[in-house]
Amino acid sequence: MDRTSAPPIKDAIDFNLHLKECEKFTLDNGVQVYAVNAGEQDVLQLELVFYAGNSFEKQNGVAYATSHLLKNGTSQKTSFEINEHFEYYGAHCSRSCHNESAVISLHTLSKYLPNVLPVIHEMITDSIFPESEFEIFKQISKQKLAIKLKKCDFVSNRLIDQCLYGQNHPYGKFLTEADFDALNIEVIREFYKENYQNGHCIIFVAGKLPEDIQQQLNEQFGKISLKGDIPEVPTNIATPALQKKYRIQNDVNGVQGAIRIARDFPNRHHPDFKGTMVLNTIFGGFFGSRLMGNIREDKGYTYGINSWIQNNIQACGWMISTEAGKEVCEATIAEVYKEMEILKTDLVDADELLLVKNYLIGSLLGDLDGPFQIIGRWKNIILNNLDEQYFYDSINVIKTITAEEIRILAKKYFVQEDFFELIVI
Repeated sequence: MDRTSAPPIKDAIDFNLHLKECEKFTLDNGVQVYAVNAGEQDVLQLELVFYAGNSFEKQNGVAYATSHLLKNGTSQKTSFEINEHFEYYGAHCSRSCHNESAVISLHTLSKYLPNVLPVIHEMITDSIFPESEFEIFKQISKQKLAIKLKKCDFVSNRLIDQCLYGQNHPYGKFLTEADFDALNIEVIREFYKENYQNGHCIIFVAGKLPEDIQQQLNEQFGKISLKGDIPEVPTNIATPALQKKYRIQNDVNGVQGAIRIARDFPNRHHPDFKGTMVLNTIFGGFFGSRLMGNIREDKGYTYGINSWIQNNIQACGWMISTEAGKEVCEATIAEVYKEMEILKTDLVDADELLLVKNYLIGSLLGDLDGPFQIIGRWKNIILNNLDEQYFYDSINVIKTITAEEIRILAKKYFVQEDFFELIVI
């Protein structure tokens, strides 16, 4: 090895990325399992995805409350005993609720999977939702909400989604204190029975998997009344707000404003989606973006500003987000539109385009570093009703998109009149 000269540098776009295959098998009740067996450490991640998100609730807050309370007691174990059981084996179990789905996640040492899976089984089949736990949940939730409502960034996130989708759309509605007061335990138990005990489920598992992983999962989840087919998600038509500009005083003593600029945008199945991810990266999608260079480094209006495409299954939105001193909020918005206009008129130079392409491919390399990241990629593909080819098509677009194609996309979507503006101080 000649250490007197540096090795040749290879651009990330010259790499040929490969998405590790995902094994698929079916439990006795029809539930589909997607598995990635990889990694050197004796750990695994298990995710049970139920179609039990906000889109399936008839009363605001029921899906979130049900998901949160799953660990709060079964007929065999109290909330304390459930948490102590996971802690004893060094495992971690969490719940999360989203627009279409609700997820039970487990991280554990592979050898202890037989010890912790039965408790997950109990949570799905035998949660009893004790009244005392329910009342504590409501009280804590209202206290947390009251604190968050004092923060301009929290308020702005809620309001911009409402502008984009409408207050009755699952993507646009949000919880209030009155919603928590209106919840009752019987509605939660009914939602649990319909969407968990007899719900639609997909399982994702990754890590160093035991040889009998299929048998273990089938014993715990293949004998119960779960359904393996994907249900029809209720179609919700977005009803955007008519007004485009909002200036809201949330705190009379506030010195900083939360800025949100957003427009509607098609989901991953649209032919423009892949190319727009490159445009968005140039515009505000990484630390070296146009917005960061102008508004953070040149103007000094903010510590950070970024843009992204919302990760929704149905309707999506293109969002620009930052916080700035209240006296420069309007100037910040003006600079955002200025950067849009530049991308609409001027071609991105070759060096900047190569930098962004290498950044995106390099990010994909990081996303494929380890079994948990790989199964996350597959989960994203499957839940969005895509296929493996989408991954490779996205890479091809990143590698081949031209500056002119980026300018065409900018002209199509960077239309100032299509964007909502929101400042919350």
